[in-house]
Amino acid sequence: MKPNAPTGKLRSTENLGYIQVYTGDGKGKTTAALGLALRAAGHGIRTYFGQFLKGQVCGEILAANKLAFMITFEQFGRKKFIKVTEGFEEEDYRLVAEGLKKSLKAMLSGEYRIVVLDEINVAMDLGLISEEQVHEFLDRKPEEVEIILTGRRAPESIIQRADLVTEMVCLKHYYEKGVKARKGIEK
Repeated sequence: MKPNAPTGKLRSTENLGYIQVYTGDGKGKTTAALGLALRAAGHGIRTYFGQFLKGQVCGEILAANKLAFMITFEQFGRKKFIKVTEGFEEEDYRLVAEGLKKSLKAMLSGEYRIVVLDEINVAMDLGLISEEQVHEFLDRKPEEVEIILTGRRAPESIIQRADLVTEMVCLKHYYEKGVKARKGIEK
């Protein structure tokens, strides 16, 4: 038989890592990435979860701390909520750049099979980091590492590059009735 000749069997994809994007205006992008990390932990697979633009204590950090031996969680945002209408501070740019650098180190360390860049799509959309910088990060992805990029308004170039893209669509939301983010549900 010739090398690389079709054998009727698919090459095993068990140990290949893909690029996934969770985007859209609907609720659930970060939650989906956390669910993947939790599922992976159940199988002994370690996850690095880099959360961009967020620096507040939230339920996912509290939970991840209880699973710290399986999920490493770091935030790269100010302690207060960033309001686009107020503009950005130099610290915002610094924290996003630092986050991508730390995420790259985690991805290349061999310690993690999954690396999540939570809210990185928003950071690109707001101009806090360039699409090119994120593509350079993806260019260095080891074959076995799964990368998850979350956040609204994923750039078209990232969507085209990804192996899986899920768009969360909001059909109805109680925020429209004035319901604030609730502890344990949205934060």
